[in-house]
Amino acid sequence: MSIWGKIIGGAAGLLLGGPLGALIGVAVGHMAHDRNRQGDDKPRLFDGDALGAMKERARQVAFTVAVVTLAAKMAKADGVVTRAEIDAFKRIFRIPPEEVATVGKVFDAARQSSDGFEVYARQIAGLFRDSPAVLEELLTALYLIARADGDLHPAEETFLARVAEIFGLDAAAVARARSAGTGYGGAGGGGDGGRSRAMGGGPDPYAVLGAARSASDDELKAAYRKLLRENHPDALAAQGLPEEFISVAEEKMKTINAAWDQIQRDRGLK
Repeated sequence: MSIWGKIIGGAAGLLLGGPLGALIGVAVGHMAHDRNRQGDDKPRLFDGDALGAMKERARQVAFTVAVVTLAAKMAKADGVVTRAEIDAFKRIFRIPPEEVATVGKVFDAARQSSDGFEVYARQIAGLFRDSPAVLEELLTALYLIARADGDLHPAEETFLARVAEIFGLDAAAVARARSAGTGYGGAGGGGDGGRSRAMGGGPDPYAVLGAARSASDDELKAAYRKLLRENHPDALAAQGLPEEFISVAEEKMKTINAAWDQIQRDRGLK
């Protein structure tokens, strides 16, 4: 069963607790009614899971619910949900057709909730306080959704900046999340006095690596390799990133690699 089906598992709401757990409780009520009418059994969050796998599955569910919830709150802040954003959500996060209704119930419950988005962001920040790379992936996912219609609206910018602040992410992490999926890259010309940027006005590649322009070649290479280790899909999966979100991690790796490639070109290293 996919992670989307397990969102509405019988133990999910109790497991997460807090505002995210309460939100699942609302969605479970709707889904239980629908499933009972159809004669279906509810999926169970921990069926067949060994004790060691329960924590991993719990973190995966928490991440997934947080993406849906914060995406809904972002849509509410922006005032509109476009077809492009819906299609991108389904495509990027690999939602099986049979689970679209499940995700829709959680999305609607979050959007209709009177709670502000900060309470959800704070809960997920606490759950993943030991895994900042996973929080960065969540922010990246939100940026990908926001950009799906071709524009990043001021209300979305404000929303995402506040989420990043609550997550405790630094400027380099935000730069990486913001540039994922934007076609970062292009020939480095150096014609702007060494202030080379990605095509389309993307972030400074040094900012993406979290390094100063005065850093040596060896220091930059070390920063690049450190980011590759921290953002490798396998490393993120071990920290709670669900398999269905690996495409987000892959977009991030493209951003990191493109930044390093541009720096190498600008410095004559390749």
